[in-house]
Amino acid sequence: MTQNPFTLVPGARLNGDSLRGMITAATTLFKPNVEAINALNVFPVPDGDTGTNMFLTLREVLSSANEAQTVKASDVAEAMSKGALVGARGNSGVILSQFFKGLAIGFENKADFGVEDLTNALCEAKEQAYNAVGNPVEGTLLTVIHDVSDAAQSQLSKGIGFHELYDVLCEAARKSVASTPQILPVLREAGVVDAGGQGFYILLEGFRRWI
Repeated sequence: MTQNPFTLVPGARLNGDSLRGMITAATTLFKPNVEAINALNVFPVPDGDTGTNMFLTLREVLSSANEAQTVKASDVAEAMSKGALVGARGNSGVILSQFFKGLAIGFENKADFGVEDLTNALCEAKEQAYNAVGNPVEGTLLTVIHDVSDAAQSQLSKGIGFHELYDVLCEAARKSVASTPQILPVLREAGVVDAGGQGFYILLEGFRRWI
């Protein structure tokens, strides 16, 4: 049974069922936003499929998470990572797959996880995402992942719980997405924010809503 999100007080720990709940909520929220994200897609090429590619990737992540017959965080995170790798579509999907790979590395050998574990996993996810790109470009999905990781680390000494942490992460993602046109000229010229970054914000917002 998925843990009751309303009992997540500071110090609470989550497990594999929690990860399933979070990715279910995120995928559900992402679906009706696909076309809006596609409409933002001008970088690296204006092919209008970033939202579709990210959604197809997330759908495989969800499917793999649900197939994992365990409540261990490490096992479900690993299943999610494998699903993301198999389902990765386009540049955004590949980067997203590396994000989930980083989470799996961060949760390795952990039956459950707390806020500090999640923060460390987000840091690993950032590293994996950047390492996956031969020539990282700022003002993109990578920048938003980076800023979210930094925001998580800034909260480590405050003793906050998952509710507060995800509020911080989503606000950091929102601000980071809004700043992308100031960093990447092609976005500024088109009058849009980065599509992949916006998709990642929606993903985090889905996580936050489950929490």
